[in-house]
Amino acid sequence: MSLESSSVSVSGHRRSFSDLLAAHTAKRPRHQSEAELRGAAIQLLNRHQNLSALLLEGSTSVSEAQMDLDVENPAPRAHPSSRAGPPSDLEDSLIVHALQRQAVELGVPVGVVSSKVAAERVVDLMGRSTGCATGALLSSIQRAKLSALVRSIQGLRSKAAFSPHIFCRELWKCQPTLEVAWLLHSGNVVTLELILESEEGGVAWLGAEMRSLCGGAAVGVEEDKEVQQQVLAGVVSVLLQCGFQDPPGRISQLCVAVLEDMLSWVLDGLQQGADLHSGTEAAGSWVWVLDLTLCQVSLSDSVLRRFFTHCLTYVLTCQPQFKVSDAIANQSEWTFAKTTRPLTALYRKLAVPFSVDELLCHLRNVLETHEVNWQHVLSFVSTVLVCDAQAQRTLTELLSQLLSVAFESYDLENMVTAFLLARQGALEGAAVFPSYGEWFKASFGSAAGCYGNSKKSVVFLMKFLSDLVPFDPPQYLKVHILHPPYVPVKHRTLLQEYVSLAKTRLADLKVSVDEMGLYEDSSGADVPVQPGCQAPQDVEKAIRLFESSGKISPAVMEASIFRRQYFLTRFLPALLMPRVLPDSPDSQMSFIESLRRAEKIPASLYSAYTQSCERERLRREHGLEVLKDLQPQERLQAELQELGILLSAPGTEEEVLAQLARISESLALLIPERPDETPVQVTVCLHPDSLASPDLEHQRIADVVLRGFCQSLMDASRLRPPDRQGPWASRFVQMLLGHRKLTACLLQRLQGLICEQGATLEAAHLLGLAAFLMHLHECRARCPLVVPEPGWPPNPVPFSEALGASLPCSTATEMAFALRFCAASVCYALCRFTLPAENVQECFPSSLWKKLVYLLPRLLPGARADPLAGGVEVDDEAGQAAWRTITDPSASWESLVWRLWREPRVRALWMLPGGQLSFAEWLDAELGVQRSRDALTDLERIEYQQWACQQHYLPAPLEQGGCDGDLRRACSQILRSVLDLHSGSPGSRIPDTDTCLPDVVCRLQELMGELDLTPPSPESEDDNGTFLLDLVSQRCSATSDPPALSSQLDLERTLHNWGRVVVALPVTALLSVRTRPGRTSLDCSAFMEHVNQAHRNVCDSAGRLPYTLTAHFFKGALYASLRCKHPSHAVDELLTQLPQRCPLLLVSAGGWWSPLCSVLASLWTRLTGSRLPQEIQRLADCYSWACSTVRGEVVPPPTAEPLLLAAFLHHVGRGQGGDRAIRTTLGRLEKLQERRRPLLVFLLFFCVTDLLAVLVQPPVRPRLAARTRAIFQPAVSCVRICGAVSQEADRAKQAQAACLEVLSYLADSPDWLLLFKSPAAEQHEYQAVSMTTTDRNIRLMPLAFYSLVTNLDTDVLGKVTRSAGFLLPALHSYSALTKLFLDGLIPSPGQAPPLQAVAAAKQVLLKIISQSSVQSSSSQAQLEAACGELDPEVAAALSSHLLYHRHSDPLYGDLDYL
Repeated sequence: MSLESSSVSVSGHRRSFSDLLAAHTAKRPRHQSEAELRGAAIQLLNRHQNLSALLLEGSTSVSEAQMDLDVENPAPRAHPSSRAGPPSDLEDSLIVHALQRQAVELGVPVGVVSSKVAAERVVDLMGRSTGCATGALLSSIQRAKLSALVRSIQGLRSKAAFSPHIFCRELWKCQPTLEVAWLLHSGNVVTLELILESEEGGVAWLGAEMRSLCGGAAVGVEEDKEVQQQVLAGVVSVLLQCGFQDPPGRISQLCVAVLEDMLSWVLDGLQQGADLHSGTEAAGSWVWVLDLTLCQVSLSDSVLRRFFTHCLTYVLTCQPQFKVSDAIANQSEWTFAKTTRPLTALYRKLAVPFSVDELLCHLRNVLETHEVNWQHVLSFVSTVLVCDAQAQRTLTELLSQLLSVAFESYDLENMVTAFLLARQGALEGAAVFPSYGEWFKASFGSAAGCYGNSKKSVVFLMKFLSDLVPFDPPQYLKVHILHPPYVPVKHRTLLQEYVSLAKTRLADLKVSVDEMGLYEDSSGADVPVQPGCQAPQDVEKAIRLFESSGKISPAVMEASIFRRQYFLTRFLPALLMPRVLPDSPDSQMSFIESLRRAEKIPASLYSAYTQSCERERLRREHGLEVLKDLQPQERLQAELQELGILLSAPGTEEEVLAQLARISESLALLIPERPDETPVQVTVCLHPDSLASPDLEHQRIADVVLRGFCQSLMDASRLRPPDRQGPWASRFVQMLLGHRKLTACLLQRLQGLICEQGATLEAAHLLGLAAFLMHLHECRARCPLVVPEPGWPPNPVPFSEALGASLPCSTATEMAFALRFCAASVCYALCRFTLPAENVQECFPSSLWKKLVYLLPRLLPGARADPLAGGVEVDDEAGQAAWRTITDPSASWESLVWRLWREPRVRALWMLPGGQLSFAEWLDAELGVQRSRDALTDLERIEYQQWACQQHYLPAPLEQGGCDGDLRRACSQILRSVLDLHSGSPGSRIPDTDTCLPDVVCRLQELMGELDLTPPSPESEDDNGTFLLDLVSQRCSATSDPPALSSQLDLERTLHNWGRVVVALPVTALLSVRTRPGRTSLDCSAFMEHVNQAHRNVCDSAGRLPYTLTAHFFKGALYASLRCKHPSHAVDELLTQLPQRCPLLLVSAGGWWSPLCSVLASLWTRLTGSRLPQEIQRLADCYSWACSTVRGEVVPPPTAEPLLLAAFLHHVGRGQGGDRAIRTTLGRLEKLQERRRPLLVFLLFFCVTDLLAVLVQPPVRPRLAARTRAIFQPAVSCVRICGAVSQEADRAKQAQAACLEVLSYLADSPDWLLLFKSPAAEQHEYQAVSMTTTDRNIRLMPLAFYSLVTNLDTDVLGKVTRSAGFLLPALHSYSALTKLFLDGLIPSPGQAPPLQAVAAAKQVLLKIISQSSVQSSSSQAQLEAACGELDPEVAAALSSHLLYHRHSDPLYGDLDYL
């Protein structure tokens, strides 16, 4: 019984050791003294001591018991350390005595034992081992236990029974957390200084702990936050006291290193920007630490100042990565507003202990003695200037001092520093520091400047400014040109050279000198001035200065003299823009009058200005007659503006129509058309690849027209809804369609704005373009038809339908715009056009309606309810209400969509034919969504798709685009859409990746799962799962023989995609359970037929189906067998059908048996727990036999089909030793006797398949990159290409050698010739080979035949030639080979061209004819019949040979006589 267990009271609560002693003291006999009782207790402890728990027991028993109660009843209580009082002297004596006894037994000092035991207890309390994560905070229970342990250690130290150094050494074996170290320090157990000094990695450890505590995840518990702040503040206080003490020592260096490490970490986090959030948190925590440090009473002012001075120096000099040229180019990005807030907060906190004078004085010292980080220096200067009003004066004095020193010693560093600081101050605006132009003029603009009249000073200044030219931004070059420094007349050539250099630099930057304004831009933004934009800004500022002072600004007067070209051609035209003059002169009129009196405005220009103002007044009063004097495009803009004025004010319809006629006349002037000109093409192609270079002038006119229509619509809508605005919009569109040259450009521009720039359109433009499109749809009979993209149906479609179909809906941004645009279009059409309910669909394109129907329930979950649930009630005011919502700038688009969705006529559209989106259309749209940029989250998309598939389309009737509750129809449609996704159609807008294909396949899996659980009906029992095969069978049926390359590739892609989808479905999808009277069985007839007809042609080079499909089938057979009465028997019955009906499945199983065996065995064990079915065990036995045979063991083969044994032997031989292993195993098949021959024939077939796989591979040809490399590295490229060709040739020789080796064992038997017979010939025992290879291999069997025969050994060839019936297959093979050659279907084998292969076959055939014998008249007749299919030379040789045999054999003579 331990001490801890003995401290449990009857009530179940733990009691402290003191309480136990007190209880026993109250009950002890009076004759026992306290000394005797102490001795008894010591003896008890010696028998039941646990030193590790004893240190905690003496002070925390009560606390732990109370904590156990707190866990059960979490009521607020005092801190554990406050409940357990200090350890009594008796407890300390007992603990010391126990430790001394242990020390005596071990022969070591008591301090060693106590330190090790205490360190072990600390590690146990932390609950961590070596290498665990840093920065963890203790729990409240751990913290209370550690506090109790600290009090026990204090008692040990008071009795000289504890060694801090040994304790530190033991503690370092498992690095403590920062909180543990701080509690030990604050408890006077070991100091933080001792922990740092006792281990070489102390600095790295403390830095890592502080970083983790500052920048880690936010602490959720308030108590932990307080602990985190207390620990950080306490540790930093210790580091400051030790690090900046006087005089410094080794511990000072360690503490300063920790603080520098922390500061560097904070700056790195803010600089990298990879994780701005974590960097901001780290900086915020450190700024809080600095703030708390300023409030520390225990720190002296000198320590604080030394610390903050050191930190400021470190920040300014940390990572000096920017050169002076970088600072000149980028300092506009380092202003106070562009600097991150945490960094400016750090600057401000570091500046607290100092005055502005002290800060800038220290900054100057740092600049003179250190290499600095210019970004930090300049952003620090900006922060000081913005946050302290006195900084402007101090910085101005500093700049003067720097310039004085620079010109005294001709020091470039002081010069650069002065210019950078002055420019940085100017970037903060005139309220903070004078502009750069003012500072430059004040410093260098007069003879009393800092550099005087010395030639050497002038040369120094000009040289410095010239060196800055390649790096200076344009705005500073402009200042130097507009306000040049004062240079004496005798040195004026130096200034002229600099001005010429600066202007050249501005020309290189494509900044016009003529466009330089009169006033400096103090923002510092290096943005090129747009032509025509600078002069209006100068005019505005000049008028503003005139208002404030009543005088013409000096900049204007100087420009009228020194920059006369800009003043006359830019400034005055901008000032004298025509306008309606007010009755009383305003500031602009007064300014113009002052310039006129000063003779700064030429009389002719002023007269033209007054006349233009008069014309403007007349235009406003009397109409548009004066517009004839304007340019055509200006006139068009003015007429469109006038149209908006007429529509926004009450007027007659005749005035609007007259205005439209004027607009048409202006368009005719801009884009003239001759009456005898050939009309423009009837169709327009909108695909970007098919568009010619657009006429920029026509495009500008189209923009003006569209902008004018949008503005006119908004003006008209302020007074009346669309149905009361009259026919102006329809007439406007009809008028535009009459200008045939403009129409094509207009349609292309409209398509570009809506489909490519829709997200950037404003609400007014969106509404205007939607209305414009509706009127184009209204006039679709006159609008040219368009071909949107290649791959669309060949018949052109109306533009409105094409635009709606091409409206992108792949991303969240595109969906949001498409929903807004479709809603605006439908809303305008319903409000503008009045049609009967049955014809309401004619108001807008059906493609736009389909997009709206698709997007509404997808983006607004509330719209997924049946819109017809509440019935349909016609409300004539609903459309106008929706229009008021759409034109209300304060209303959101969501409210518009909801109001439109509840509009009765919109709900009635669902009842019309074609009013709903079909399931196929929905799938096509959903598959086009990019998952990574979808508006829905993953869970929202799953919820939406499940609603669409199972709640909406599955129960919907067929006439509404649904599936009428038929799960098979739904699954078939999904599979069809998935296969169409990557059909390779050139017009497909769906990307190859990042689609919703995984989600749609998941929905297919869900439906297939429901179908699998649905009891079969009498109608579906005969289906046998063929609905999954119907679609792919239809696509595979329409192929030519031989198929074209494109159709063959499409077929392969379709089959591969089908296979990938099918293996994702339930494994029982390919099989069905057929119920017959008294028994149940598995049926996969449809799948076997599919494999034989289609999938057989997409096998890999080894002649196998894909592993996934093979495993899927066999797993499905095992699963489906559980529905039968005898599962094992059902599997055996199914697999016994495969050798005759679908041998390719067995051959594929043999090829993949190594990975497939364990899968099937474990699956069957999980399903039944019994032995494998007999047929599957037979496959395993065949594999074991093949492995043993290849290893050289003589093992009798299992009872199995020769085809299956040959397949296993072939695949195992290739996998374990290649073709050499197959050759070495042939001799071991001698003992098979009668089973040996068919096995060798099938093995020869598989070897021939390998040979054909090598022959049909494309030869290695040097690609373009290889050719390019060969130009520069001919030797290396030649070696690489020749190596690749040699490798292909070696593979062909190895495959051919294996075939010849097998054929040598079959030379005496004619059975192998049956492999080369046509599949349409008579049935034979080797007929199954045609069902295990591709049609291409069957066609190329003649090529394989002669590839073998031409390379046979002479003896083997003689045996083969003498075998019965050899000549006839040779003739048929040669005939088929020549046909392949004529059709161009012989692949180049890499060794010889096709013609050479045919010639070699011909030579060996002639040799065979000469050596063969004819044994019967029937064979002679067959040979004579084959002559008609041969070329003349071979036919003649065969006829001569037959004639010779006929005359030399008397039997033939008798037959001829008869």
